[in-house]
Amino acid sequence: MTYPAYEPGPPLPPEPSEPPRPPAPADPWAVALGNAALLGIGYLLLRQWRLAAIALLGTAVLLDLTASTAETWYEVLLLLWWAAGVAHGWFLARRRPEQAVRRGQRAGTLALALAVVLTAVLLRVDAYGIESRVTEAREGGDCEAAVAAQGEVGWGHRLAGAPVVEPGDAVVEACRRLEGAAATLARAARRGSTEDLGRGFGTLAGVLNEPGNEQTVRTVLDTFLDGLPTDDSCDTAALTAWLRDRGPTRDVLDRSAGTAARTEPAALVDCGDHLMTEDAWQQARTHYQRLLDTYPDDARADEARDGVREATLAIELDHVRGLVENTYGADSGYCSRPARYSGAPPYRKGTNRALFLGDSEYTDKLPGSWRTGDPARAALVVCAGAAENGAAVETCAYENDTSRYLPHQVTFHKVKIPLKVYELRTGKRLDPRSVQIDGASCPSVLRYEYYLHDFGPGDQFVSTTKSGVRDAFRPVVRR
Repeated sequence: MTYPAYEPGPPLPPEPSEPPRPPAPADPWAVALGNAALLGIGYLLLRQWRLAAIALLGTAVLLDLTASTAETWYEVLLLLWWAAGVAHGWFLARRRPEQAVRRGQRAGTLALALAVVLTAVLLRVDAYGIESRVTEAREGGDCEAAVAAQGEVGWGHRLAGAPVVEPGDAVVEACRRLEGAAATLARAARRGSTEDLGRGFGTLAGVLNEPGNEQTVRTVLDTFLDGLPTDDSCDTAALTAWLRDRGPTRDVLDRSAGTAARTEPAALVDCGDHLMTEDAWQQARTHYQRLLDTYPDDARADEARDGVREATLAIELDHVRGLVENTYGADSGYCSRPARYSGAPPYRKGTNRALFLGDSEYTDKLPGSWRTGDPARAALVVCAGAAENGAAVETCAYENDTSRYLPHQVTFHKVKIPLKVYELRTGKRLDPRSVQIDGASCPSVLRYEYYLHDFGPGDQFVSTTKSGVRDAFRPVVRR
């Protein structure tokens, strides 16, 4: 069975497509007011989701840059962004083929825009008020009030007026540095530390170099200066010496020089007196002399001169005592390096008390009224050497008991004592250079130690007595 061939017919016409949905009518005023809130709400009313997201992101970025950098030109850029958003929203809405008055949208967007703008204005006005209080406190030298006022700044103030509140942050930072300087200066006053004092003044100078901080620096400086003098006169002397030597800088820090001139003289004298009680005579004399060199016309100059004199005497006496303690013979200690003690009794007519050093075999026989062991009471220092043969007195013949064939001729000599005599007040050497002690000679029996190599007793000293020793040394101690 066969079928007829199939022949295609004409193509069917395409089904008609659904006509595009016309855009919703727009209210230009509502759109412009919506964008005036800087949140892209006008674009949302136009169903422009991408533009709304861009508007919101741009606003966030500009607000962050304005708050973080506090640059005025970012605020200008934000204002231009706001104006551009309003104008662009109005332009897009006006291009819609259908427009309608939507009173509800207008009222809502107007309220939101007014809320945003009014909030920004109020925050900025409040920021100006805060910074006015910060500036007033700083100009009054009150860092505590300035920091408290700046503490009122919130994130809203920084969003709406970062350039306004940013100078207050610098004030707070300066006040924190001044707080550290105040603590350092207080520590310097407690310890008498010139190192801390230098660090404190260095911080003050650094803050002072920043405009507007003169009064706050003055407050910290005055607090420190009002604490002078401290309870420790030596600490005060050290601090005021540093202040005096600081050198002028032609700014508020130069006020310290007046305080130093007012408090240093008394501190120097009081510190010198204290050091004298601790036997620190060299340091005491340095403090007294500093007053005389720096403040020669001060009312305490006479006290300082007396202090210099007393300290000098104490230093000299201490030096003499040290030399005496290290004297082990006529060629050591004081005897080899004589020194003066200006406070010693004068070497005058009559009997002068002496400090006898060196060989004491004969000087110990002198009267107690001639001798002293205290350098402070001696007018003379007498260094005695070992006894030597003096002038020959008599020669006698002796027979040896062991053998009458070994006679000996023995010469008797005065006892010669080499001397170094010094006037203690001046340290100058005086005469005599030696004394000779007379005594009895040629005793009937002469005993001596006998050794195999000996051929006799040799020369002998005369037999001395206390009176003979006294007579020999009388010219030494009498003038």
